[in-house]
Amino acid sequence: MAMKRLLLLLKPFDVYPVSQSDGLARITNPQILHYLDNRRKVHKDAINFCQNILRHKPVEWKSIARNNLSQPIRDVDLVVTVGGDGTLLQGSHFIDDSVPVLGVNSDPTQPEEVEKLSNEIDANRSTGYLCGATVNNFEQVLDNILEDRAIPSKLTRISVSVNSQPLSTYALNDILIAHPCPAALSRFSFKIKGDDQPCAPLVHSRSSGLRVSTAAGSTAAMLSAGGFPMPILSQDLQYMVREPISPGVASSLMHGLIKFHQSMEATWFCKKGVIYIDGSHVSYTIKNGDAIDISSKAPILKVFLPQHLQNSSEET
Repeated sequence: MAMKRLLLLLKPFDVYPVSQSDGLARITNPQILHYLDNRRKVHKDAINFCQNILRHKPVEWKSIARNNLSQPIRDVDLVVTVGGDGTLLQGSHFIDDSVPVLGVNSDPTQPEEVEKLSNEIDANRSTGYLCGATVNNFEQVLDNILEDRAIPSKLTRISVSVNSQPLSTYALNDILIAHPCPAALSRFSFKIKGDDQPCAPLVHSRSSGLRVSTAAGSTAAMLSAGGFPMPILSQDLQYMVREPISPGVASSLMHGLIKFHQSMEATWFCKKGVIYIDGSHVSYTIKNGDAIDISSKAPILKVFLPQHLQNSSEET
C-alpha cells in the first residue's frame, strides 16, 4: 500500500475561555467553570488521540490550525478535521473536488450534561452533523479509508457570481445575502432561470435578506427558519426570503427550490449589502445595482459521512 499524505486540520484552543480576561471572572458557578474547562480538555485530548493514531499508520502527515489556513490545500490524499462542523466548513473553503475530507467530532454533546446544566447554561457541545468519526471509532474509520474500503460522498456546494465575476469561495452549508445591519431593510429582486430562460416570474422583495442552502446545510439555519431537510446527496438548492414584508400574491415564491439545472438571478437595491458564506467568517460586500447569480454549478466536496447519513442517502 502506497504511503498516503494527510493533513490534520485543527480547531484552535482559544475558542474556549481560560482566563479572567476571557470572561471567566464573571462566572462563579463551579459546575459551569468545570464544564468550560472540560470542553477545552476533551478537545485537546481528542487531538492528541488522533495524532497518536496517525503515528502508527503508513501515512505522512502534518497538522495546522484552521485559522492559519491561507492557501488552497493541495498535495495531500486526505484532510482530517478535528473539531466540529465549523472546522470542516472552514477547511472546505480551501479544498477542491479532488481531496476527500473526514471530520472528527472532538467534543460531542452529552445529553445528560445538557439536562443537568439546563438551568445554568446551554451545555450543548459540538453537533458534528457532517463528521464521520469521533475518538471512539476514528481508527476504524481511518483504516477503512486507507485500505480503500470506504467511499466518500459527493456533496453539492453553492457557486456565487457578482456582476459575472465568480466569488473565490464555494459554500458547503449556505449563503446569506443581507444588509450589514440586522435591523435594516434588505431590498432585492430575484427570479429562477433555467437554460438562460426565466422559469418563474420576477419577484420584488423587502425583507431581512435571502438565504440559500445546500442539502447538507438544509438541516442548519434553513431548517430553523422553517425550511425542510433535504436528502444529503441532493444537487438542488433551497432558498428562503427572510421575514418578507407584505409579499402579497408572491408569498408562494418566498421559499422554494433552485433545481440542479437552474440558477437564481438576483439584483440588490440597497446602498450596502453583504454576502455571507457558511456563517460570518467569510463575506463579500455588494452595492446597489449589483447582479448576483447563484447555482449549484460548483465543484463538489468529497466527505466521509457518518454511517447514519450514509444509510439515509442509500435509501433515497
